[in-house]
Amino acid sequence: MTDLVVRRLLIDMEAPIARHWCGGDAFRSALFNALSMSFPVGEQFFIDSVRNGFKALPADRQERFRAEVQGFVGQEATHRRLHALFNGHLEKLGLVNDWAPRAAQRLKLLDGADPRHALAITAANEHFTAIMADWMLRNADLLGSDDKRLTTLWLWHSAEESEHKSTAFDLYQALDGSHEWRITWFRRVTTIFLGDTLRQTVNNLRHDGTLWKWSTWKSAASYLFGKRGLIRLTYKPWREYLRRDFHPSHQDSSPSQHWLAEHSDRYTPVGAGA
Repeated sequence: MTDLVVRRLLIDMEAPIARHWCGGDAFRSALFNALSMSFPVGEQFFIDSVRNGFKALPADRQERFRAEVQGFVGQEATHRRLHALFNGHLEKLGLVNDWAPRAAQRLKLLDGADPRHALAITAANEHFTAIMADWMLRNADLLGSDDKRLTTLWLWHSAEESEHKSTAFDLYQALDGSHEWRITWFRRVTTIFLGDTLRQTVNNLRHDGTLWKWSTWKSAASYLFGKRGLIRLTYKPWREYLRRDFHPSHQDSSPSQHWLAEHSDRYTPVGAGA
């Protein structure tokens, strides 16, 4: 099992952020802003799915997961809170979050469903965030922010996503979730996640007034498909999830471990979640 520590970031998220905080780049700022807009609703869903999955375990099997589930909940609750503050700044910049209400409405369809469905959805999303997190930690210079607070926020979040990437997956397996449903939900989540990310990014660029600028799409092509592009370098680890023998721990977590060890001055451990 994974020892998950909840950390309090030593940053001030009350101070405003620049419109193009990501190195002055409109596309990268819009993309990361879109992802942040999804986090509070998404992470609350992940918390609920893991809690409900834990409760569905037989009492004699819960102890194995208890500490890890508490750590997972604590980490995700901290992410939710800080990104809610970040999103508040985006509202002040005139951006409109269409993703969160759409996702919240969609997730209501799972009310009363077998808890394994929510866990499979969570495990799929956690795989997405883990491979993106690993890419970000390996290519931290591409974040390009001059604001140390925001660099810390995104890289800390990435490190913890990599750290707890196995929790929902292991609970799903412990509840005898099938490979077929794991893959079915993964394919659905892939389509929904990519579609929502694109839709909100375009929405952000439209409100920002930079949607039709050549520099915006030149940046998008390079950032997504260039030599160190996000999609180009995450496609292979994305596909690994489809293997029957896949486990999140098979994918390297050393960038997360190194970042947390090298930047311990930027956070304070506070224990596990409630």
